Amino acid sequence: MRQMKVGSVMTTDVVHAEYDTPFKEVARALAGHRIGGLPVVDEDAHVLGVVSETDLMMHQAETRLAHEPPRRPRFSWLTPRARRRAAKARARTAGELMTTPAVTVHAQDTVVEAARAMVRHQVNRLPVLDEEDRLVGIVSRHDLVRTFLRTDEEIHDEVVHEVLERGLWLGPHGIDVTVAEGVVTLRGHMERKSETEIAVAMTRRTDGVVDVVDRLTHRFDDSRPQPGTPAVHGVADDWLRHL
Repeated sequence: MRQMKVGSVMTTDVVHAEYDTPFKEVARALAGHRIGGLPVVDEDAHVLGVVSETDLMMHQAETRLAHEPPRRPRFSWLTPRARRRAAKARARTAGELMTTPAVTVHAQDTVVEAARAMVRHQVNRLPVLDEEDRLVGIVSRHDLVRTFLRTDEEIHDEVVHEVLERGLWLGPHGIDVTVAEGVVTLRGHMERKSETEIAVAMTRRTDGVVDVVDRLTHRFDDSRPQPGTPAVHGVADDWLRHL
């Protein structure tokens, strides 16, 4: 089963900065391109970190105003987080502003892997790297949402050809597949219960699928092997190990 790769949805014209790019130039780049962050790269296009609007705001928030009294030293200021905030308040360049290490993905990663990374790290965009870890693009949450714009016909054809025919070695008319607004309904009779579970799981992982309605039946329930019954092996065995 094929899954859409990050390289097919990323933006290749990446707005970026270098370590010594001045603070004001970074601010102008973010405002001028209406973006929330940009990667910071070295001379070989390797990503050093990411500067976001939050980093710029932290610079403002941590800068003491003229009428404010000096802050008294506290033990909490000795934490790594406090030191990073203090450093950003004095930052003059992209390298001093950036958050590092950067959360990145590779162009050959799937959009599902990219989405999980965004959610796990609570970021809105990810620098995309090539096989040599050089910057080749940027992918945003907006880019990943585009996978749900696949038509019902495209989803139907992929479920039939990639899931049923290539994945489970079933004939093109063995299982009835209907798709409406991204919701896939599977109807038909299969040999093993485990194969119905695999069919549903693989369909659910197909790009653009919103949900799967399981109307599959089975002849043999292999979820509870009976003592003395010989093991039944089929094409679903490898998939079962990953469920």
